Amino acid sequence: MKNNILDNIITQTLKNRISFWYKLIIFLISALNIAACVIDYGFVLNDKEQNVILNIYNVAWWCYFITFLVRIVFQWKMINRKTISLTTITGLLLLFSALPKFIPITEVSALYNIWQFFSNKHFIILTLLLFAALEVSSGIINFINKKTNPALLMTVCFAIIILFGALLLLLPRSTQEHIVLPVADAIFISTSAVCVTGLSTVDIAQTFTYEGQIVIALLIQIGGLGIMTITSFFAIFFMGGTGLFNQFALRDMIGSETFSSLISTLLYILGFTFIIEAIGAFFIWLSIHGTMNMNLHQEIFFSIFHSISAFCNAGFSTLSGNLGNPTIMYNHNAFYIIISTLIVLGGLGFPILMNFKKMLSYKSGKFFDKIFRRKKQRPFYSHIANINTKIVLSMTAILIVVGTIIIAISEWNGAFAGMPFFDKIVQSLFNAIAPRTAGFNSIDLTQFSLITIIFYSFLMWIGGGSQSTAGGIKVNTFAVAMGNFFSVIKGQKDVRLFNREIESDSIRRASAVIFGSMLTILIFFIGLVIMEPNISAKGLLFETISAFSTVGSSLNVTPLLSDGSKIWVTILMFIGRVGLITVLMSFVKHSETPKYRLPKDNVIIN
Repeated sequence: MKNNILDNIITQTLKNRISFWYKLIIFLISALNIAACVIDYGFVLNDKEQNVILNIYNVAWWCYFITFLVRIVFQWKMINRKTISLTTITGLLLLFSALPKFIPITEVSALYNIWQFFSNKHFIILTLLLFAALEVSSGIINFINKKTNPALLMTVCFAIIILFGALLLLLPRSTQEHIVLPVADAIFISTSAVCVTGLSTVDIAQTFTYEGQIVIALLIQIGGLGIMTITSFFAIFFMGGTGLFNQFALRDMIGSETFSSLISTLLYILGFTFIIEAIGAFFIWLSIHGTMNMNLHQEIFFSIFHSISAFCNAGFSTLSGNLGNPTIMYNHNAFYIIISTLIVLGGLGFPILMNFKKMLSYKSGKFFDKIFRRKKQRPFYSHIANINTKIVLSMTAILIVVGTIIIAISEWNGAFAGMPFFDKIVQSLFNAIAPRTAGFNSIDLTQFSLITIIFYSFLMWIGGGSQSTAGGIKVNTFAVAMGNFFSVIKGQKDVRLFNREIESDSIRRASAVIFGSMLTILIFFIGLVIMEPNISAKGLLFETISAFSTVGSSLNVTPLLSDGSKIWVTILMFIGRVGLITVLMSFVKHSETPKYRLPKDNVIIN
């Protein structure tokens, strides 16, 4: 009996060791495969170097092929409904790429052309990259399942993506010929893209090739969706699950009400994002087609890039001078309205999108019940639109309307002088939406009056909805702070919004976020003033608020910054995107709740 138990322990230990080394080898091969792709597409290689890269591809392909066969034979029972879709897709891709290897066809025919496609280098590389992404994600998931601090995990993941993005931007094929991008600029732009800020130390159109601009677009997309969303999507939908500890963090982050709806929530977020961006790109293309001296390929790329940049509230543009470029500035009001719509949708936040889904499902269900006279029992919702939805929608509408009116009044005969009437209205609307927190510029901001700059800074500081692609302190925080302010004036002991009493924890967090934002802006503003004595304080303060709120607007200060100031602003953008509270929580150990209570006392205020 004891011998059997001992044998089982030894066998299990041996299996664990084999599994560990097997996963480690596959992980390293996947990392090497990704590195080979980066080198292949980032550098101009000679024949000898190309052969080395091809050998790496071949080794990776055989490893994935053997791994897939092993999983099918020995782990078939572990394949469930969550992973069967990916297993089928990866199996078909491997099968298609294997056919030309094992069944070569030399005669020219329809089948020969299909075989040529399957043996095409780009098809094989895409297949290898899919496997590499899955294996690397699997390794990351195995790591985060060890009860890693979610705040620390997100901070580290953002930092890794930023550094990897900077490396890609430094590749020769990413920049125009004869342009050498400094490391500080590469890190700055990568941070600005991942943190969906939009500040840039160089002219994007003049500095980067299509490959470089594609890298920026991908970094924007990753930063907009969020590292946790993408990683957890791979984990839960493709890999079969993630740890309970991290499911709590993910559920709170994306606004899912239950663990069982986590997968559908992630799918909805990703699906909604890509569908909206696709629709936005199509309408952008319609608005600019045949009007900007571009061929069809350039128009499509322009449309996709700006749709991603607008929905993710990034503010990057492939035009010199951003959206104030003369080729787009005139007779393109439809374009500005489309961009504004995408900015607003991206700035609402994932929880609001989930509530929209719930409302749409409930209302459409009741509508069809009446049409088809179905007697289906549905849950009753007295308030299907939750308080976050009401706060975000009402605050967004108020800020857009008030912002449009104030900017129109202050700039009607100023920066907008000489424009047709409707153009002035559209530009007022666009410049009221862009500060929260897209950062697109249609007008040189140095032309704006001081009143407009102050109000512009206020809009940047507020930002968009919580857990959205926007930055700032968020409209939810501002609404709670306003509610608290008026409750004190009225002598109320609680804070009420939309017939709901706000939890004290929300009030505490709102106060902490506002205080933290002001302290951060003050510290980084003082730092910039010390490092840049020759730049106006107004320009540096505006730059500081813009970077913290991940807006990307500037009073033409960014290109003038020294390398030290660029790194300083890079850190600020990182804090603004990840969140000051999140960054601090990732490094500060949580204190346990004491088992005793201290006596309460009053502090004299005013």
